[in-house]
Amino acid sequence: MENNAYPDLVVNGVSDAAGGKYGNVKIDGVSKVVGDIEAQSFKLNGVIRMTGSVKSESFVCDGTLKVAGSLTVGKMQMNGLVNVQGSLSGEHMQLNGLLTIKGDCEFEHMEGEGGFDVDGLMNAGSLNLKLHGRGRAREIGVESLFVRQGARSLWNRLLRWLFPKFTPELQAGTIEGDDIDVEYTKASVVRGNRIVIGKGSVIGRVEYKTELIVHPGATIKERVKTNG
Repeated sequence: MENNAYPDLVVNGVSDAAGGKYGNVKIDGVSKVVGDIEAQSFKLNGVIRMTGSVKSESFVCDGTLKVAGSLTVGKMQMNGLVNVQGSLSGEHMQLNGLLTIKGDCEFEHMEGEGGFDVDGLMNAGSLNLKLHGRGRAREIGVESLFVRQGARSLWNRLLRWLFPKFTPELQAGTIEGDDIDVEYTKASVVRGNRIVIGKGSVIGRVEYKTELIVHPGATIKERVKTNG
């Protein structure tokens, strides 16, 4: 959509806003957006609740956001807490916080620090994360996956004590990809071409084509080398 074809939406303070089509959306404060909303760019700062679905080429969120529908973006940067009741999809995600998705999550590239909780499928071309909280999805499908536990700090030690879901580990039923390199991961099946299973991992079955590297501190119940 063209920027000059639609008006901008600017909200400051505590106020509600109506959905619709806009050029640029900027919200600072505490706000509820009623209905579906589409814009060229979003800049959100504060506590925002959206009752419909959201679509945007550029999406920046600092604070707390809840979307009742689905969120479709081009490039997304999030700092804080984002909860999407539908699905989340886009080209590039820069994560710094905690992401909760009731549906599926799909990005071409996803990187950053924090944690995620995806009830559906998580698909990505490349997924590169440092986990300070739990990373959970029913299934993960990627071309390349690189996951490490975030640096231990007083902040994340306190969160782990208060909320078990903040334990920094990757959890999935099935993980499948071409190049997989993980640590502190619990999964029933890991399937791929080149696989590295790092320390703190517990895997039921690993199926690999060309290479499998296992840290001494990892547990794998079954290892199967498959034909190319």
